[in-house]
Amino acid sequence: QVQLVESGGGLVQAGGSLRVSCAASGRTYSPNTYTMAWFRQAPGKEREFVAAISWSGGAPYYEDSVKGRFTISRDNAKNTVYLQMNSLKPEDTAIYYCAASKYGSYNKQQTGYATWGQGTQVTVSS
Repeated sequence: QVQLVESGGGLVQAGGSLRVSCAASGRTYSPNTYTMAWFRQAPGKEREFVAAISWSGGAPYYEDSVKGRFTISRDNAKNTVYLQMNSLKPEDTAIYYCAASKYGSYNKQQTGYATWGQGTQVTVSS
């Protein structure tokens, strides 16, 4: 069983930066076998894809609305995935969720990921 724990959320002013982290654990977790992704869910809205990074080392994949502002990365030695968020906007306010898919390809659908964290709140004030 794989567990994901997000951290690093908080309150930031528009134009600011924040980095959220996702720590993976579990006997069956191996960083070189899991595609990791970030999703977010704003109040009253559907959960949406933000970014993903492949188990195979391919180029990360981003939703258009965050391209050039957000960067996903992973530290396999620490079993941790990061989402660096720059130039934050009020519309980025949401709960940010980490998700994992073993040997998964890039997938913008929630159903493509079997394991989820509990989420971390990011609030951007105007």
